Amino acid sequence: MAGEVEVVALCDAVGPMKPPLRRPLPETFPGTSTGDFAGEPWVLHFHCYLLRDRRGRTVLVDTGIGAAGSPAESWAPTPGRLRDELAAVGVAPGDVDVVILTHLHSDHAGGVTENGRPVFSGARHIVQRADLDWVAPSMREHVVSPLGDRLEAVDGEAEVLPGIHVVPAPGHTPGHQIVRVGEVAVTGDLVLHPVQLADPSIRYIYDEDAERAAATRAELLARLRAERAVLATAHFPEPFTELREERPPSEPAGRMR
Repeated sequence: MAGEVEVVALCDAVGPMKPPLRRPLPETFPGTSTGDFAGEPWVLHFHCYLLRDRRGRTVLVDTGIGAAGSPAESWAPTPGRLRDELAAVGVAPGDVDVVILTHLHSDHAGGVTENGRPVFSGARHIVQRADLDWVAPSMREHVVSPLGDRLEAVDGEAEVLPGIHVVPAPGHTPGHQIVRVGEVAVTGDLVLHPVQLADPSIRYIYDEDAERAAATRAELLARLRAERAVLATAHFPEPFTELREERPPSEPAGRMR
């Protein structure tokens, strides 16, 4: 629970990137060494999040990689199992009141439509206008156009429902945003790998603007750490991460496992 809102983690898929995006981890996160990753492949967990308040309103944050044939199919482990995950907690697609898309990458918005039609047909879909101005043609065709007037563009911070806010976090994409609900921050791709918690300056090669993403990450993580927030991440093995006080400079950070 985050105040009056239940936060439920939904695992859409688990697996490594496929070619053409797969690279050795030290190349994917420049500034790290091979030892940081013990030579193991990066296995991504694709998490979405369901927010339910006491009035029964439901907000889905991100829609995963989607069905076979989605824009994510070339590189991610499609099909996703978001529908089954929702069903397991008693939610049908028609029960979702609001869909918040942290950004318009295929592993976060690929499940918005299926067979050319919106999956969450009664929901408002919230996205930052900056991402709509930038979005790739395949995602415009697969996600943006079919939504029509169900798509709601926002500019900057906004309250989606009482106690649930979107907050801009640009860099990974121009309109990337996170979601705040109480002490929980649903972070999208603000952090891709736990190594970036120890060193927010570590960049990710698939950020649209790596310099801006690193600056955003450092600023927001500092703020969230000061608030002792809980991160609800998209790709960590465990969905929830408690932020602790930073270690003194003399104390080494732990290695990733």
